Amino acid sequence: MSNSTLSTLPASDRPEVAARLRDALLGAAFTADGLLELLGAPAYAALARSETVPALRATRGDTPLETLVRLFLLQQPVPHARVADVLPVAACVESGWLVSVGADEVAATVDVRPYGGPDGEDWFIVSDLGCAVGGAGGIGSREEGVVLGVGGASTTLAGITVRTPVSAALDLGTGSGIQALHAARHATRVTATDLNPRALHITALTLALSGAPAADLREGSLFEPVRDDETYELIVSNPPFVISPGARLTYRDGGMGGDDLCRSLVQQAGERLREGGFAQFLANWQHVEGEDWQDRLRSWVPRGCDAWIVQREVQDVTQYAELWLRDAGDHQGDTAAYEALYDAWLDEFEARKVRAVGFGWITLRRTGSDAPSITVEEWPHPVEQPLGDTVREHFDRVDYLRAHDDAALLAAHFRLAPEIIQEQVGLPGAEDPEHVVLRQHRGMRRATKVDTVGAGFAGVCDGTLSAGRILDAIAQLVGEDPVLLRDRTPAQIRLLVEQGFLEPVG
Repeated sequence: MSNSTLSTLPASDRPEVAARLRDALLGAAFTADGLLELLGAPAYAALARSETVPALRATRGDTPLETLVRLFLLQQPVPHARVADVLPVAACVESGWLVSVGADEVAATVDVRPYGGPDGEDWFIVSDLGCAVGGAGGIGSREEGVVLGVGGASTTLAGITVRTPVSAALDLGTGSGIQALHAARHATRVTATDLNPRALHITALTLALSGAPAADLREGSLFEPVRDDETYELIVSNPPFVISPGARLTYRDGGMGGDDLCRSLVQQAGERLREGGFAQFLANWQHVEGEDWQDRLRSWVPRGCDAWIVQREVQDVTQYAELWLRDAGDHQGDTAAYEALYDAWLDEFEARKVRAVGFGWITLRRTGSDAPSITVEEWPHPVEQPLGDTVREHFDRVDYLRAHDDAALLAAHFRLAPEIIQEQVGLPGAEDPEHVVLRQHRGMRRATKVDTVGAGFAGVCDGTLSAGRILDAIAQLVGEDPVLLRDRTPAQIRLLVEQGFLEPVG
């Protein structure tokens, strides 16, 4: 990326101008809450679908907030005099946030999208023009180095990330800086890397305009900019994971064959993690003919790491190709060119014997255990975001179960986790249910089938009696040999603990 290209962006070395601009935006209520109140829920939701007409209709007035929405979100030129009542225009033009248009108007050089932090912070995500509204769908041109704003993938990753205080965090492929911004809340030092220098420049703008500390910004691919002696307690990445023939679009296409980029990212993360540290990624992976997709992902996990891999969605290769061809706007061009591109995607998949593509989350935790825990599962159902605490608690339970054999489990005390309900399924009027289901209303919102002993056991777990004592009482009630019950039930207890239905006490 040439300096001339970067010169079309606001200066990143003018923190005093970013601070004045931030104060002005906040003073006009140009915030996530302010936008929702001004536009109303339907128009606000339409922006995420790249539809701007409802927002344009809602900003026909001349209030400061309406002026800022038209300027920074809808890319409309605005009369200089109107903007001067809201922003420090001269400083914004001189530092490159605004540019003069015609005789008496100004326009924004970048998109600025209000973004609410997890604790009510008022942040601003900077991106290239046309990219704050609707993510990729809002792009007016398909430039290779374009930097996107807030999208579903970036908010998903932010939501699943473990948020505990750390001394050093690494954001690989930072884009517009969303993950670095979140990490700055709980990391003493944040390093952000990107192959695209334009993205690093925009990340600096996002952090400055959001009032966050500056990050250590480094240019390069994946772990290339990281020194051999550098390790981190948190690594996050929303990488260019799209599996495509070629690498036309830097923001999404990895440039390696198949899912090699995601595999390399996961495999190389282990040696960069400090003991107990987490690495969390979004990824795509191939479903290859004759191969178990879960085994494929298990092979990615580096030595010395526990892993929790969740497949959230699967698309066949035709759906997948259509999704990303539309993302690039190829369907809007020449029909023959579109069909040729589509054919090239299918050729690539056929050559690799790929039948479908999975999407999901990968979390690693560095551990000194000789017996790492690797959980690979499919969970397409709704979950409750943010999930960072749920992820951390999963690995806490892994540690607990690894340290407790069956005898120790029977001697332990448990309690039923909050907001668990029991459902009984069976024919109307039947004396006994066909099966009993325990269901979570928090976190992963899991449901698991249990037998009558398991249901009875979970129902009386309040931390006062040991698991073995409870099973002895159940054995007496149902007329079963307590020794046999103690022998066969720990596996069910272990599953209920693993999935978060039961919590160890003490």
